[in-house]
Amino acid sequence: MRKTKPKKRILLPDPKFNDTLVTRFVNDLMVDGKKSTAYAIFYQTLDMVEKRVKDTELSPLDVWKKALENITPAVEVKSRRVGGATFQVPMEIRPERKTAISIKNMILFARKRSGKSMADKLSAEIVAAFNEEGGAFKKKEDTHRMAEANRAFAHFRF
Repeated sequence: MRKTKPKKRILLPDPKFNDTLVTRFVNDLMVDGKKSTAYAIFYQTLDMVEKRVKDTELSPLDVWKKALENITPAVEVKSRRVGGATFQVPMEIRPERKTAISIKNMILFARKRSGKSMADKLSAEIVAAFNEEGGAFKKKEDTHRMAEANRAFAHFRF
């Protein structure tokens, strides 16, 4: 390619937990550039998660990380045209994309949920993902199932 790759921006860790993954999540949660509102929603969500999972000895941040881990897909299918036919080719996902997909799915399915506030909906989705259920977890399972069904076309990988 002619153009050089743009260099990766360095994310600053969030103020409360000192974690860059939280900052990434908040950046995707943010709407119209309102980062302080997104941080407020996220921290409020973790408070709600703490109330919902009292029986586990994990901190709310660990529950959130485990939930993200549970909805992170390992493979995905990509369309590939070979001789007039389109095949769904299963491919492994690189680590940065894995986390991006899991974060986006969690936020997407949280927004689709019914509830009063975004913090309420997001906490419900986090607890569901932690317990290996909910929309985001189902999406991961469907992706894996699709990749498994199309394993015969794995030799078309590019």
